[in-house]
Amino acid sequence: MKYLIPIALAALSFCVSSSDVHALDGTRPNIVLVMTDDQGMGDLSCMGNEVVRTPNIDRFYEQSTRFTDFQVSPTCAPTRSAIMSGRAPFKNGVTHTIMQRERMALDTFTLPQALQTAGYQTGIFGKWHLGDEDAYLPGNRGFDEVLIHGAGGIGQVTLGDFPPNKENVYFDNVLLHNDTIVQTKGYCTDVFFQSGLAWIKNQLETSDPYFAYIALNAPHGPLVAPEKYTARFLELGYDQGTAGRYGMIENIDDNFGRLMAKLGEWNSLDNTLVIFMTDNGATHLSGKLNGLRVRHFNANLKGGKNSPNEGGSHVPAFWYWKGVLGEGVDIDALTAHIDIYPTFCELASAKLPDDVQDIDGRSLLPLLKDADAKWPDRELFVHCGRWPTGGRDDFKFKKCAVRTERWRFVNNAELYDISADPSETTDVAQTNPEVVAKLRQSYDRWWATLTPLLVNENLPKVAPAEQPLAIRYHNQLKEKSIPEWAPETL
Repeated sequence: MKYLIPIALAALSFCVSSSDVHALDGTRPNIVLVMTDDQGMGDLSCMGNEVVRTPNIDRFYEQSTRFTDFQVSPTCAPTRSAIMSGRAPFKNGVTHTIMQRERMALDTFTLPQALQTAGYQTGIFGKWHLGDEDAYLPGNRGFDEVLIHGAGGIGQVTLGDFPPNKENVYFDNVLLHNDTIVQTKGYCTDVFFQSGLAWIKNQLETSDPYFAYIALNAPHGPLVAPEKYTARFLELGYDQGTAGRYGMIENIDDNFGRLMAKLGEWNSLDNTLVIFMTDNGATHLSGKLNGLRVRHFNANLKGGKNSPNEGGSHVPAFWYWKGVLGEGVDIDALTAHIDIYPTFCELASAKLPDDVQDIDGRSLLPLLKDADAKWPDRELFVHCGRWPTGGRDDFKFKKCAVRTERWRFVNNAELYDISADPSETTDVAQTNPEVVAKLRQSYDRWWATLTPLLVNENLPKVAPAEQPLAIRYHNQLKEKSIPEWAPETL
């Protein structure tokens, strides 16, 4: 399926056959994965948004191989666990973003652990959101370098972030750097990109390949950006929230442009795979313009974050590797977040243990070699989760979907022909009873397999003072203070 809106910018497009592309298996490129938080398909100017300006990501889009039907989970932690594991999020025990149900099961052999078997150095910069207790933190899950906030967002102190981040949200934050809680200076997105770049530069001085996971918390709320990024939108007459959110996106774009410029300056693009994607659909789909309520552009998709419709799970996915992947190439096959793990493992020649978790994803290398490669149809299962403690059985058919190449079966009732109706305007369940029956049966089978894997269900609520990173913060403050820290200057 093609993107739903025309591209306003002219782009050089050509198809690359498998014979023209380097053999990708075992090529061991450096990998930079940039993933933003709560940014939807309509939140880029190259996707048709006429308000926000994203020239750097637009240029990257023109040069990239694009997965035009790339599906993730409808909320944050589930998507992150799928990327880290290659399996459906609920199979990792991740059924929520809070209530201890964001913790990725400890029997998961993670993506960075897999890459380490192939000699990769690994770093994460930004949002982890897969557990804040020591055993769950990224430093114990395969990352050599760690700079993260706690919980699902900076300032979510009652849910587990560091206590000082409740004040002055998104600026001068307290973060976890490896084993030490540190005080940083500056706007959070700038800090995460700068830290990632400084670490990448150090890796280039060694012979080891690296995996840099720049996992931003922006543009997740609260909607806060530096004043120079909000001023234009306020002058246009938009409300403070819209100005903050679009300002966050334009700040991301500036930082992404700097990332690409530095990789080019360091002559590193020939052996580096760079990916831009988002973790779920958009939030704040409306706002005010000159005092009147307006709908924000959403690429003509139905729903947003925490929705079982296309707007909840269909996201941008742009892949660039200079001289190796095709420029301006669209891959229309149905692909997903669970496919990243086997793809990276195959690129790196990772050595997986015999007892590795069952991998639900497929390697994307055949499609990267040939956009028209044979790609069998598949069934992807979507559920927003978030049921109240002990209430799973009552939520089986609430906010759920099954997606195939052609169909989206929503809430065990509605059927949409995505190939003809990507905006999900017409329910065709009544005229396709055989499709409904088949997808309902598949969903029932999938749901029945989950019970033994839901390891985080029915856990007690954790009081703010008992959150793991809050305890760690107060202990460190008492024992040795919170040191100031900044990444190396470039």
